[in-house]
Amino acid sequence: MIDPQTLMAIKNLELRARTVVEGFWSGIHRSPYHGFSVEFTEYRSYSPGDDLRYLDWKLLARSDRLYIKKFEDETNLRCHLLSDNSRSMLFGSRGYTKAEYANTLAATLAYFLYQQGDGVGLMKFDQEIREYLPARHRHGHLRHVMQALEREPEGGSTDLGSPLRKIAELMRRRGLVILLTDLLAPIDDLEHDLALLTSVGHEVILFQLLDPAELTFDFDQSTQFVDLESGKDVFIDPHQARDDYKRRFNAHTEAAELVCRKLGISYRRFTTDQPLELAVYDFLKARLRNGRLIRRNAGPAGGGS
Repeated sequence: MIDPQTLMAIKNLELRARTVVEGFWSGIHRSPYHGFSVEFTEYRSYSPGDDLRYLDWKLLARSDRLYIKKFEDETNLRCHLLSDNSRSMLFGSRGYTKAEYANTLAATLAYFLYQQGDGVGLMKFDQEIREYLPARHRHGHLRHVMQALEREPEGGSTDLGSPLRKIAELMRRRGLVILLTDLLAPIDDLEHDLALLTSVGHEVILFQLLDPAELTFDFDQSTQFVDLESGKDVFIDPHQARDDYKRRFNAHTEAAELVCRKLGISYRRFTTDQPLELAVYDFLKARLRNGRLIRRNAGPAGGGS
C-alpha cells in the first residue's frame, strides 16, 4: 500500500486516484480475498417478498443458495460524494491537509465507481453548498468531477445539514451517498438530516477523516492556537487541556457513530496517515455487508473518462 505522503507528492489528482485503485486491485489479486465478489456480477441475494419468478433455479441447484437475477436499474448505481471543504479541513500536521486527503479519497472513489459503469456526482460544501455536479456516467464527466475536486476550497464554518437536505431533495431514485467530513461541527440535527436519506432507501456511508494530531493532542508546549473556522486566537496549555479535550472529542465522535448505527449507516473513521487502499476496501466491505454489491472488472481499471 502507498504511504499517503508519497501519494500526495503526485500533483495530478486523477493520477493519484488511478494509482490507488490499481494498487487496490493488485493487492486483492494477491490476497486470499481474490474473487470474493465475482459470483455477484449478475445476481443479488434473495430477500423475503421478492418475486419467485425471477429466482435462478439453476444457480440454486448448483450452489444451494437463493439468488435473484438483477435488472438494469439495480446494477447501475448512482452515487453522490459529499466533500467537506470547511476551514477545519485545512488543518494538517503531516505536510498535507485533511482537505487534500478527503479530496483524494473522493477522487479515488469516483474513479473506482466510474470504471464500474456507475454514475458519480459531487457536492462540495462548507457552511453552504459551493459546487454541485449531478451523478452521471458519460464521456468527460469524470474529468469534470476531478477538476472540481482540484479547486481550492472556499473555506468557511461547517454546516452538515444543508448538503444532506439538498441531496435528499435532488435524488429521485435510490442511490448511494458518501459523506467525507471531519465531523467537527455540531451534530444536534445529524440524525434527522441523515434520516431524510435512509428513510427513502438511500444507502449512506460516512467517512470521518481526522489528522492524527487531533486524536492524540500530542503538543508539548503552551501554544497560541487559531480556530480555523472562527479565526479566534486561543492560548492553551496542552498538558492541562489534553484529558478534557480527549474526553469531549471522544464523546462527540461516539455520539455521531451512535446516530449512524441507529440508522444503519456505515461509519468509518480514518486518520490522514492511513493508506487510502484501506478506505477503498472498507467501502467495498460495507457494500458487501449491506447486500448492495458492486460489479467488478476482470482486472485493474483502465484510463480514460
